Amino acid sequence: QVRLVESGGGQVQPGGSLTLSCAATGTIFKIFGMGWYRQAPGKALELLAGVTRGGGTDYADSVKGRFTISRDDAKNMVYLQMNNLQPEDTAVYSCTADIQSNAAGGTNNYWGQGTQVTVSS
Repeated sequence: QVRLVESGGGQVQPGGSLTLSCAATGTIFKIFGMGWYRQAPGKALELLAGVTRGGGTDYADSVKGRFTISRDDAKNMVYLQMNNLQPEDTAVYSCTADIQSNAAGGTNNYWGQGTQVTVSS
């Protein structure tokens, strides 16, 4: 059974930084695209950043220049470095990944349970 578990959330003052981590565990043969989403209360789910297996990245305009996504395939991890956080960044942040569990199987999309990020003074 594959699971994604986020960590690193918390409360930070405006202008501060946080790094979120997401660990993929279980039976994993290969991880393809990985990404981060967030959802603030009363707002729609927002795709923030994605990283391909080859290392290509893409960002939402709302976080471009402030957030950096990276991955470590040796550890089955994806990270989100967040700088210059503002109150409007307050949300539950979730990671997602497309994972192939074995060489003969297909790829499934998995989600973590989410971690709260609160930006306030």
